[in-house]
Amino acid sequence: MAVGSLPAPDPSVGGIAGSHDGAKVRLAVVTARWNDHLTGRLLDGARRAYEHCGIAATGITEVWAPGSFELPLVCQQLAGSGQFDAVVAIGVVVRGETTHYDIVSEAAAVGVREAAASTGVPVIFGVLTTENEDQVLARAGDDDTNKGFEAVVTAVEMATLLAKLPS
Repeated sequence: MAVGSLPAPDPSVGGIAGSHDGAKVRLAVVTARWNDHLTGRLLDGARRAYEHCGIAATGITEVWAPGSFELPLVCQQLAGSGQFDAVVAIGVVVRGETTHYDIVSEAAAVGVREAAASTGVPVIFGVLTTENEDQVLARAGDDDTNKGFEAVVTAVEMATLLAKLPS
């Protein structure tokens, strides 16, 4: 998976970057059960990323939350436990006919951000907020463009980056 077009950091000038080597990473993945026919596809992508990053089976904990609104509290609890180097939140919020979509989407995004900020542990936002299920399916395929896959790779990169930074 390509990280982007930036050149690798230059160690001679103090360049620091994370890696996708998850051999020593302890990871929690929290998946919303609401819309599980869709979140399950993202979780499948996350599971493919475990192998891609070389995360040991003993380094992975999977947790299920009722829905995307509940993800932040579960992620904060896990991130604050001291047992994980990174946490991934996986969920799907599909726009409906009411403002419920806006409330849940914002609560999930702000809550995940606050969980990371309050604990100092990377909490990765793998929640899709889409207009319809077709948009979810386009982002939850069987390759490395699956947003669950991307979220785990990002979590590993952040965990390995923070391990290199001064505390």
